Amino acid sequence: MDLELTGETIVVTGATSGIGAAVTRRLAEEGAHVLLVARDEQRLRAAVAGLPGGPHAFAAVDVGDLDAGERIVAAALAELGRLDAVVMAAGASRRARPEELTEADWEQQWRLNVLAPQRLLLAASDALVSAPRGGRAVLVSSSSGKRPSPGNMAYGVTKSAQLALSRAWADHLAPRGVRVNAVAPGPIDGEMWLQPGGLADQAAAAAGVTREQALESARARVPLRRFGTPDEIADAIVLLASHRAGFTAGAAWSVDGGSVPFYL
Repeated sequence: MDLELTGETIVVTGATSGIGAAVTRRLAEEGAHVLLVARDEQRLRAAVAGLPGGPHAFAAVDVGDLDAGERIVAAALAELGRLDAVVMAAGASRRARPEELTEADWEQQWRLNVLAPQRLLLAASDALVSAPRGGRAVLVSSSSGKRPSPGNMAYGVTKSAQLALSRAWADHLAPRGVRVNAVAPGPIDGEMWLQPGGLADQAAAAAGVTREQALESARARVPLRRFGTPDEIADAIVLLASHRAGFTAGAAWSVDGGSVPFYL
């Protein structure tokens, strides 16, 4: 199915790893020109060099910075000439019991999971409204945002706020032809869970079990009895960022193997 993205410019934050990297590859394969956003310039250069098609570009920006939104939009317009869609895949998580979460933990996750997409949407809104076929924005949230848990409270609460942010922006921009949606992935085989110090290690430490036991327990809680893959999440995100989801706005698609049985 042709997603009709050829020649369009799409920004992807968190573009060098996990879901963001998978989205970037899929968009490039569909003929889009992608502005990759992450903090590590070396990884960005390598990622751009490995993409098909083009031209593509990158912006080495910490999305948590106060001026990140303006810098990202300026880079897209300067390097690729237009802006048709944004995919916000950057975020932060620290799994810990509520008593163990510090003010710094809460502030970091609020900054990256809520303020960062808010600033980018604010900076990008005029360009998205001006997009020839209507702009799109996709926020990569989490199943934790639909059902926060005590063991991952700051992440779940800030992802809930992110879902509300997506809905509010959808209502604000839909009358101007811009579609804003969210995707809420379940646990994914990727860096967030599997890297040293990632969610698997955090869950193991919190429960007093081994890393493999923590992973086995997490997989067993998914009705499909496995984690998803970045590519499976990217399929949903890229569809929402395309013109093939033209009547979808304000949605929060669960892509979680059946993990969340209800919507908040």
